[in-house]
Amino acid sequence: MEIKLAEALLRRKELQQKVEVLKKFKDSQIYHQIRGERKKVTEGIDEISADFPKLDANQVTAEYDFHARQLRLIDAAIQQVNWTAPVTVDEMVMQDFVEKKKTA
Repeated sequence: MEIKLAEALLRRKELQQKVEVLKKFKDSQIYHQIRGERKKVTEGIDEISADFPKLDANQVTAEYDFHARQLRLIDAAIQQVNWTAPVTVDEMVMQDFVEKKKTA
């Protein structure tokens, strides 16, 4: 699939934001916390309340991994263009630039 560089840059930003949000969920302790409370209401009757995580750690990890991989792929494509695409500039822009020669 061929897209414009601007589209790739926007996709990279979008993926970075998704990965950042998912990383917070992935790194949190939300999945390891199961709390329970038992109160004696009357003789022989207990009231039990419990909190369980609403998210499955495997779901979040899988989604994080998917978007992180997409981010790496789009970033690699952008870097390839960055190193191979010629850019037309006014000669004045490069006038004082001196390329360092490789010494063997």
